[in-house]
Amino acid sequence: MRTIDARGLSCPQPVFLALEAIKTGKDSVVEIRVDNAVAVENVTRAATSSGWSVAVAGAGEEMLLTLARQ
Repeated sequence: MRTIDARGLSCPQPVFLALEAIKTGKDSVVEIRVDNAVAVENVTRAATSSGWSVAVAGAGEEMLLTLARQ
């Protein structure tokens, strides 16, 4: 499992980091920490478009997205 800290980064940087982790194919689960709702929406859209499932936990400035290969 890979964990990415994208807090403090504005879009599209969290999306790029998520897609890079997905494309490497080394991990079947990727966790991404973000601090804004826009990043949650955009990362979720990009991951699901790539065939990954997404679970979101937390709110406010501490949200954890767990991406899992389907």
